[in-house]
Amino acid sequence: FLGNSTYLDDHGPPPQKVLPFPSQVVYNRVGKCGSRTVVLLLRILSEKHGFNLVTSDIHNKTRLTKNEQFFLIKNISTAELFFFFTRHVHFLNFFLFGGDQPVYINIIRDPVNRFFFFFFFRRFGDWSFFFFHMIRTPSMSFFFFYLDINVCILENYPECSNPRLFYIIPYFCGQHPRCREPGEWALERAKLNVNENFLLVGILEELEDVLLLLERFLPHYFKDVLSIYKNPEHRKLGNLTVTVKKTVPSPEAIQILYQRMRYEYEFYYYVKEQFHLLKRKFGLKSHIRKPRPRPEFFIPSPLETEEPIDDEEEDDEKWLEDIYKR
Repeated sequence: FLGNSTYLDDHGPPPQKVLPFPSQVVYNRVGKCGSRTVVLLLRILSEKHGFNLVTSDIHNKTRLTKNEQFFLIKNISTAELFFFFTRHVHFLNFFLFGGDQPVYINIIRDPVNRFFFFFFFRRFGDWSFFFFHMIRTPSMSFFFFYLDINVCILENYPECSNPRLFYIIPYFCGQHPRCREPGEWALERAKLNVNENFLLVGILEELEDVLLLLERFLPHYFKDVLSIYKNPEHRKLGNLTVTVKKTVPSPEAIQILYQRMRYEYEFYYYVKEQFHLLKRKFGLKSHIRKPRPRPEFFIPSPLETEEPIDDEEEDDEKWLEDIYKR
């Protein structure tokens, strides 16, 4: 039910370690937000640092029944220490089931960008052959497989309208039925959970800075992650996850999507602002471009990071300790 283990299956129980921070981390990864890249890094890091990485094979069940929530939470809570769990699943409140809340992390991206990549991934994935579509989405008809994305948006097909477009917020709102309904209630609850239950929610467009902060906050999991990420051999593996046959929709279609996803964008900009405040607290400064009237789509690479800057705010180590005492 949990998924496949890496270190534990290959090596047996890891040696006992005195950990400076909580020893269980959950990455409830959002679809098409760079999670395959991060999981690939985690596989390398789990071998390097000797922690147990468990990745679930369940990709299409993000909403769980109460019994499913109970058993998943129980399995995570009773797992070996030094344990990292990752799955596409909406936020789980361990306290409601009598468990101790683990450390949560996540990464999101520009909502319209995410939708574009998901639209083409369902059809073409990492390959350009129709055969692989038959494996991934066997129920998709020939008509929908070749459906033009502009037609899908402008003619309001279900795949390109709400509630299908209300995708990122439920990962942070949780398992409550109202978390699936586009609106202020789910948005505010998602923001609250980000503040109270997530150690870090990063922005994919600034992935290198996300990795730098993860290495700072959770060194027993992420030490040396940035050097691995920048390694040319890892970049070759990363190229295997690129979706083919992407096309850019018309400006009119993009604008309609932007309007339909207004709650997603309010959440995205909130998380982005919090992430930038966190970066500044720890001495990271990005090259900030002048805001545009619409989101910038298809950003080709992460923002560059400058040298650490001086900051006279509260001691960052004290701040990190306070986070872990919540």
